[in-house]
Amino acid sequence: MSGGAARRILCCVSPVSTPPRAAGERSGPGAGAPAISARALGKRYGATVALDGLDLEIAQGEVYGFLGPNGSGKTTTIRLLLGLHRASSGSARLFGLDCFSAAALAHRDVAYVAGEPALWPAMTAAETFEFLARVRGGTDTRYRAQLVERFQLDPSRKVRALSKGNRQKVQLIAALASRAPLLLLDEPTAGLDPLMEVAFRDSVREARDNGQTVFLSSHILSEVEALCDRVGILRAGRLIDEGTLQQLRHLSAQTVEATFAGAAPELAAPDGVSVERVAADTLRFEVAGPVGPLLDTLAGRGVLSITSREPSLEEVFLHHYDTSGGDGGRPSP
Repeated sequence: MSGGAARRILCCVSPVSTPPRAAGERSGPGAGAPAISARALGKRYGATVALDGLDLEIAQGEVYGFLGPNGSGKTTTIRLLLGLHRASSGSARLFGLDCFSAAALAHRDVAYVAGEPALWPAMTAAETFEFLARVRGGTDTRYRAQLVERFQLDPSRKVRALSKGNRQKVQLIAALASRAPLLLLDEPTAGLDPLMEVAFRDSVREARDNGQTVFLSSHILSEVEALCDRVGILRAGRLIDEGTLQQLRHLSAQTVEATFAGAAPELAAPDGVSVERVAADTLRFEVAGPVGPLLDTLAGRGVLSITSREPSLEEVFLHHYDTSGGDGGRPSP
């Protein structure tokens, strides 16, 4: 294993051996500071701009979803937060400590899971857990045993014999069992089957209930929608929108379906409303503004039923990319 790969996996528990502080029991410089704070954070790789003036603030105890396609800058952001790369501009802090100049202190309360696991092939999963726990300076062994059972992992098998999904489980279990106040998760469910994705979601909810902060970088929209308090959408290295799911849903139209007693009539849709016939007796409306004018139009037209729903996170996400031209096809640095 290369030195770089070894360093990455060490980060999955902590880069130093200082015993972790319990989640929710903070004192000193980190007390009251945001778990993550970035100001005008930028990173260039030669002529390629991977991250462009990122401003980000995540409160302690928050589950934050970081959305974007491959090449949008998600992994670059995490590498900067971990101090693995030096920023080209701006600053990044964890619990008030600079991620690069004060790396040892800034990362003592961090657990990291990479999208591509880099583990020691000759070690068993159990040996890996013990080694990483010693590097960190401790772990919650009882909770780790629960996680091993939950993720249906055989810890006696050597890493070289594990599938990608099972190697990912080793990373997840080691990080979650650390009870670190901040979990940095970069595409953490890569390679997991749907049942294990459910186990992952249960574990993140437990972390939140325990007062831990979770930074979840993902392109799986249903995962982010199910777990996150707030969501940031990254495009071409820039944070183009941020907010709760409720705040972001105003960016996409509300869907209304009306079923009529007979054939659906021809209607002149109000401003801000588009209409589509989906069955002989049913019309679907996409409403960008207030729904009142549409209801006025439908009054007295023999409507049997009306259903409406808010846009999903997927629809909000696609709205950004459809209206802003995508991410330009930039390759991931």
